[in-house]
Amino acid sequence: MLSDKRILLVIGGGIAAFKSLDLIRRLRDQGAHVIPVLTPAGEEFVTPLSASALAAEKVYRDLFDLTDEAEMGHIELSRAADLVVVAPATADLMAKMAAGLANDLASTLLLATDKRVLIAPAMNVRMWEHAATRRNLATLERDGVLVVGPDDGAMACGEFGPGRMAEVPAIVEAVRAALTDGPLTGKHVLVTSGPTHEPIDPVRYIANRSSGAQGAALAVALRDLGATVSFVTGPATVAPPAGVDVIAVETADEMLKAVKAALPADAAIFAAAVADWRVANAADRKIKKTDDSALPALEFAENPDILKIVAGMGNGRPRLVVGFAAETHDVAENATAKRARKGCDWIVANDVSPETGIMGGSENKVSIITADGAEDWPRLSKPETARRLARRIADALGG
Repeated sequence: MLSDKRILLVIGGGIAAFKSLDLIRRLRDQGAHVIPVLTPAGEEFVTPLSASALAAEKVYRDLFDLTDEAEMGHIELSRAADLVVVAPATADLMAKMAAGLANDLASTLLLATDKRVLIAPAMNVRMWEHAATRRNLATLERDGVLVVGPDDGAMACGEFGPGRMAEVPAIVEAVRAALTDGPLTGKHVLVTSGPTHEPIDPVRYIANRSSGAQGAALAVALRDLGATVSFVTGPATVAPPAGVDVIAVETADEMLKAVKAALPADAAIFAAAVADWRVANAADRKIKKTDDSALPALEFAENPDILKIVAGMGNGRPRLVVGFAAETHDVAENATAKRARKGCDWIVANDVSPETGIMGGSENKVSIITADGAEDWPRLSKPETARRLARRIADALGG
């Protein structure tokens, strides 16, 4: 139940706005107080009178209403709620949120609030799949914004695909989850992410290819389930998420030290692409190329096997140790052998052959290798893959 919870509901413009009226009713049935905020576009689909009648509350519409500013300023309004819900969250609203714009009441409230924000995206399938929307979604998720939906289905425009706003019961359930302790509350989870850079000289290095996107998404998903997350990251191209303890490192040796310092943990998830070797004779000055110079002779040494070291701990070993395996061939076989070799509980394996587009892309297709065998998951966005894996981790830890 949501007894006495105050929910600020921002209603964006779109045909899905009609569902917001049912959402108000169902949230009130659960005991919540709902304060509606209508965007100018939202008013094209929902009248202030209907939203006010169902909420039994005043509807807020105008940033520059001086009466409202005297009685309840937009700062107070943004912080008086327990949760801010945006339904429907249009592509325009998501773009404003991601960019930090504040040129109307809704966007100003969203920028000023210190409460959790849950969005229910709704838009045309092409808009949902557009690269700009995908970037904005990734930014919002890193910032700690919760997301429910969208669903696949027929659109009002006649097209079919992802973009339909989640159904009202699913949004109500997401609201309930956001306002209660998650299954990982009280648990500490360590996540490694990104590549390591092993210097050749002060300006050159060797590394594995990794954007850090999957590791960052996993940290977000674990955080959203209530975990305290230690996020040890190499120099990734994807920014680390908010709301987690970020420990930035460069090399494998630095990552191992950071991992040991972050322990103990209930679970340790090793998503980083750690370079297997380092240059043992790295130069302290830039190696200069001249017309008569010979090719430099690089001597390689093996880097510490962080996954194997942690999985092989006695006292202090996390209850759950999960490794990642990026393979280009014989994925299941290689990942199964890696799990046995490293001594970890699970391996999350994926095919990163160039033709898959997974390395550096927005999607992933993984297999979970456990003592019971291999479980193949469908191709999903990296955030959705992370959410499924986080729920699996919560189940394994008894959350």
